[in-house]
Amino acid sequence: MSVADVTAAEIISHTRRRERDRKAVRIWLGFVIFTLFCLVLVGGATRLTDSGLSITEWKPIHGVIPPLSVEEWQEEFDLYKRIPQYQQINKGMTLEEFQSIFWWEWIHRFLARAIGIVFALPLLFFWVTGKIEPRIRRPLVGLLALGGFQGFVGWWMVSSGLSKLTSVSQYRLAIHLTIACLIFSACVWILRGLSSHTNDPPPTEKSSWAAAGIAFLVLFQIYLGALVAGLDAGLSYNTWPLMDGSLVPGGLFVQEPWWINLFENPKTVQFVHRTGAYVLLAVTLFHMIVSLRLAPRTTHARRSVVLFGLVCLQAMIGVLTLLSQVHLHTALMHQGMALIVLGFAIAHWRGFVGEYRPEVAVEVRS
Repeated sequence: MSVADVTAAEIISHTRRRERDRKAVRIWLGFVIFTLFCLVLVGGATRLTDSGLSITEWKPIHGVIPPLSVEEWQEEFDLYKRIPQYQQINKGMTLEEFQSIFWWEWIHRFLARAIGIVFALPLLFFWVTGKIEPRIRRPLVGLLALGGFQGFVGWWMVSSGLSKLTSVSQYRLAIHLTIACLIFSACVWILRGLSSHTNDPPPTEKSSWAAAGIAFLVLFQIYLGALVAGLDAGLSYNTWPLMDGSLVPGGLFVQEPWWINLFENPKTVQFVHRTGAYVLLAVTLFHMIVSLRLAPRTTHARRSVVLFGLVCLQAMIGVLTLLSQVHLHTALMHQGMALIVLGFAIAHWRGFVGEYRPEVAVEVRS
């Protein structure tokens, strides 16, 4: 066997090993994404059941163990009785009723701790064994640090409802959910970057920018949805397509200064969220039409159709959530679908950026 043949064999071996490593990392990131999805859904259930303030202390290590005796349960309940939510809303609640809201928050915090382990330990293993490519090492470490910071933000959010408010601040809730979605999006982006890409050319030179804009709009809609949830704005004006009897209701800017209505007026916040949905629907429709017209047989065009379909489905679920006056199951479906739309939008955008090319062994003849 010539030196050229040995070199070719080494290239082929390296290529196969690299593909196996990438597959392992993709499986790990897929599990991380699934865990994040579950974490956000449980967080939504915690908000919808008003359970987020049931645990009034931040115990990052000790808090993993729930109350195990009647005395410990009573101790937790007594702590809850000190906050405004109990005194103004839930006064007279029984211990059994307290336990029902406590478990939602405990599960949410347990999953938050678990995601740290699910992310950190495999990352360390893949790093030590050389399976993590140099180009994604810093982004992954950055995500680990952002996840740790997210834990602090979660407690910062909870603490806003322990002294004066009867629920958490809508500002802090929106920040908490947005950071979770950023972590989710980054994991999808990295996973997609380790997957094969199509050789189809993009429909236009601006298709990548259009996909990026759609991903941003989806994330912004989720942010607006968090403001709606924080203000319980979905519990009022439960009609569609009219809102308070008209397409553009009055009383949107009654507070001073005017911009505060965008964050603290439930009517305005819900209207802006509705408007954002219409804008997103129109943009994804236009993106699909352009893609199908200019490159109808490409993978990019097919993805644009799927994306538009997902946005349409999410819009219908959003209407059902509104008409049902934020029924728990429908609202959770709406939140879960928002993450699915976000994940697909990020993957669609990644398909236009930095096309992945697996190492190809060069044919060498002796």
